[in-house]
Amino acid sequence: MICLVLPRGHTFGWGVCGKYLTRELARLSPVVLLTEPFTADHIGDDLDYLFLKGVSGALSDLLDRTQTRLPHPVLQALTDHRLMPMAAGVRGTRNFGYTFFEHSLLAAHDIERAQQFFDVIVAGSSWCRDVLSQHGVENTCTILQGVDETIFNPYANHKQYFTDHFVIFSGGKFELRKGQDLVIRAFQIFHERHKDALLVNSWFNHWAFSMQTMAASPYINYQFCSEDYCTAMNKLLVANGIDLGSVITLPPKANIAMARIYKNTDCGLFPNRCEGGSNLVLMEYMACGKPAIVSHTSGHRDVANATNTLLLKELHPISVAHDEEIVAVWDEPNLDEILAQLEWAYNHREALHTLGTVAGRSMERCTWQATARQFYDLMSL
Repeated sequence: MICLVLPRGHTFGWGVCGKYLTRELARLSPVVLLTEPFTADHIGDDLDYLFLKGVSGALSDLLDRTQTRLPHPVLQALTDHRLMPMAAGVRGTRNFGYTFFEHSLLAAHDIERAQQFFDVIVAGSSWCRDVLSQHGVENTCTILQGVDETIFNPYANHKQYFTDHFVIFSGGKFELRKGQDLVIRAFQIFHERHKDALLVNSWFNHWAFSMQTMAASPYINYQFCSEDYCTAMNKLLVANGIDLGSVITLPPKANIAMARIYKNTDCGLFPNRCEGGSNLVLMEYMACGKPAIVSHTSGHRDVANATNTLLLKELHPISVAHDEEIVAVWDEPNLDEILAQLEWAYNHREALHTLGTVAGRSMERCTWQATARQFYDLMSL
C-alpha cells in the first residue's frame, strides 16, 4: 500500500499531476489518495472521477489529528518554496515529498524542517534538484512529470482549421514568470509584419495574486478588470495594441481537451523566465508533434534542446523580489531573439514540420507510466 497526499484537478498542473500519478501508481501497488473533497466537475472525466473516488480517503479526517502515523510509505506534494507537506500531520514508514518551486534562494529554516520531515525530497526538474542540493539537501533526486500519450501524440496532427493562418500557441497560467507579456509584445510586432498571424492563448489563472505579478512587466500595460476572464483578457490585449481579430482567447479547459487545440496550431511560444518543473504544457505540446520556441532555462532544459525545439539562448539574469527581499534569480529572454525565431518559423514551414516530428519522438519516453515506475522503484528501496 502507498499513501498519496496530492492535489487533484484538470485545469491546473498540480491537479493533473496528482490525478495521473494516482492512476499509474495504482497499476503497480494498492494506493489510497488523501485529498480535499471533489466532484466529477473537479476531475473533468467521468471514468477518472469514478476511479479516484474509489481510492480516495478524506484528508480532513486526518488533519484533525495532531499526528497520524500510517503503516506504509507516504508520498506528499510540497506545493511551494517553503517545502511544507500538504498534510503535515500525515506520516508513514517512509516519507517522500514531490516539489516544484521557482525560488532559487530558500530559507534555512524551511530546508531544515523539510529534511526532518522527509526521507527523500523528489524534485520535478534537474534545476529544482540542483537548488535543493546547493542548499544542503542530500537526499534528493529528479523525477519528471509525464504525458498521457493516448491523448497527446503526433497522430493526425495536421491543422483542420485556420489553414490560411500562421497560428501561434501560448499556454500556461498568466503571470510574469511564464512570460506571456513577452508573447503579447512579440505578437503585436509580428502581426504588423504578417497579417495572417493568429495567436491562440490558454492563460487562465486560478490565483489572482500570481496574475498581479504582471504589473512588474516592462513590456505591457497591465490592467485586469473584474469581468469574466475572456472579456478581461481581451481588453488587456486591446490595451496593448493587439487586434482581437487576430486572437483566440480560450476559457479554462480540461487538460484532456487541449490536444485538438495544439494540433491546430503551427508553432508554440514559451519564453518562460523560470520553470520549477519541466513545464507540462510544453511537454504535451511537443508530444503532439508540434514545434516550439522555448527559453533555454531552468526546467525547460530537461525536455527542450537544440534538436527538438527552437531555443531562446540570449538570456540575462534578473532578480526577483518578494516583500523587498530577493527570493530568486530568473532568466529574461530577449525580445529581438523571440521575433527572429518567429520569423524563421514563419519562413521555414517544412523545416518547422520536421522539427515538430523530432519533438514528438523526444517525448515518447516521458509518460506518466514511466514517472510512476520511478516513484514506485524509489519507494520500494
